[in-house]
Amino acid sequence: MTHDHHHEIPRYTPEQTAEALNPPAGRNGGDLVVETLHGLGATTVFGLPGQHALGMFDALRRSDLEYVGLRVENNAGFAADAYGRVTGEVAPLLLSTGPGALTSLAALQEAAAGSSPVLAISSQIPSAGLGGGRHGYLHELADQQASFRDIVKSVHLVRTASQIPSAIAAAWESALTAPHGPVWVEIPQDVLLKETTLPLVTAVDATPRELLPRPELIAVAAHTLSHAERPVIIAGGGVVRADAAGKLRTLAEKLAAPVVTTFGGKGAFPWEHPLSLQSWLEDRHTTDFLEDADVVLVVGSGLGELSSNYYTFRPRGRVIQIEADLGKLESNLPALGIHADAREALSALLESVTERSDPAAAESARDAVRTVLAKVRERIGAQDLELEQRVLAAVRDALPVTSPSFWDMTILAYWAWSAWPGAMHSGQGAGGLGYGFPAALGAAAADRTKPVLAVSGDGGAMYSIAELATARQYDLPVTWLIVDDGGYGILREYMTDAYGQTTGTELARPDFVALAESFGVPAVRTSPESLREDLSKALASPGPSVVVLPALLKLFAPTHLPAAR
Repeated sequence: MTHDHHHEIPRYTPEQTAEALNPPAGRNGGDLVVETLHGLGATTVFGLPGQHALGMFDALRRSDLEYVGLRVENNAGFAADAYGRVTGEVAPLLLSTGPGALTSLAALQEAAAGSSPVLAISSQIPSAGLGGGRHGYLHELADQQASFRDIVKSVHLVRTASQIPSAIAAAWESALTAPHGPVWVEIPQDVLLKETTLPLVTAVDATPRELLPRPELIAVAAHTLSHAERPVIIAGGGVVRADAAGKLRTLAEKLAAPVVTTFGGKGAFPWEHPLSLQSWLEDRHTTDFLEDADVVLVVGSGLGELSSNYYTFRPRGRVIQIEADLGKLESNLPALGIHADAREALSALLESVTERSDPAAAESARDAVRTVLAKVRERIGAQDLELEQRVLAAVRDALPVTSPSFWDMTILAYWAWSAWPGAMHSGQGAGGLGYGFPAALGAAAADRTKPVLAVSGDGGAMYSIAELATARQYDLPVTWLIVDDGGYGILREYMTDAYGQTTGTELARPDFVALAESFGVPAVRTSPESLREDLSKALASPGPSVVVLPALLKLFAPTHLPAAR
């Protein structure tokens, strides 16, 4: 059997062999880490140094990798997450042992829920202390990897220097295999510090496996869609991550199928397209329409809590679900489950479906979309939510079209999930606080040529204040909009609705403008009337800036309850 040419190992020339035999002196395990990352194509790493990890950090000095150091490990994780989301590339995250590593867990949970390819490389106590017993090392955990196994896609343990390149390559491949996700590599302190005579790490192959759909399932799905009378498509984050928005649009037009995007899938379909139902997933009018379809094609979504309108979505038609995460396949609704990368599956469907050539069918689908959107607008219009819509419109007008935005778990973000036209990034995968600002810093580190917007409430902002120092130190073009309502606004609404009063939601807070300025970051206090102008100005200025909007925003009343039938 002959091997495919792609896997042939290049023969070393005598000159290359001589170099391999005489590697530069003064290298250690940390150098093998950075050489491997460089060989895999990394350009930027995030992290925070710690005692056991110093071998990696010293090696950074000898490499041309760009290092972005944040002030809290969790924020470093959020920055790496965003870097992975905007570039589709692996974002290395260098962590220390014990407290340093553990502080990143909430960010890695978000990366897992949002399918971001974060490669966490953590140190560990010296090898002599591993395996049974407690040796009293600083930062020691009896079983450090156990804390990560529930969260990351894969765990890779290193115990000798020669294991480093292969372990990091295997983790890299795992992070980029659909569905993307965070992975974890652990290397003991002594292995990082010990001098090595191993040759320089050059090319490392970590090409992710392709996740192709099974042909018999595509045949059945294509036949079902081709014969549907009222098909609809629910597009999730898997479409965005697979870079498959173009294919989705072609398929929707071929089938004359209305498309709704989930909150994690925003940007998967053009907002103003005549077949676009936009993202009003928490609205019963949308849910009713989706339930009435005879075939529902779900692409790159697990139909979780938010995407299923709090598990009230009960389709009467046949469901076809394309999902790269095996654990999400048919986990919430019975379906024809197709385990595949969204791009590969949509390509295969495009080749197999027959076009709905009846112009009346296409016109009827466009009419139905207009009707649903009009009903949604009418319902929102009846709720006295002028301020909220004005604020969101001002933010949208101020943000340049090519600029990404990162949203914390705050009332304005809950609005944006449904009403923001097009792509946005939020911490709604795991739903922890503090995502917006450090994530925006990670995206700015990936591309400094355009401003990036972060949106937080005052509660979430307090998680990230330390990173104003990072924004200033690296001069990152991030404008941070803080909507200050004096507490945890969403929880205040939830508690008031449930108990008629609140506990623990009201917060003392700093003068955010003075605080930002103390970091050397220009800041301005704005109002709903001057927001558009102040935000535009801040975004147009180089480097970091803060805009504070004191405002008490309300959520729109959800309609989770099925309408009486």
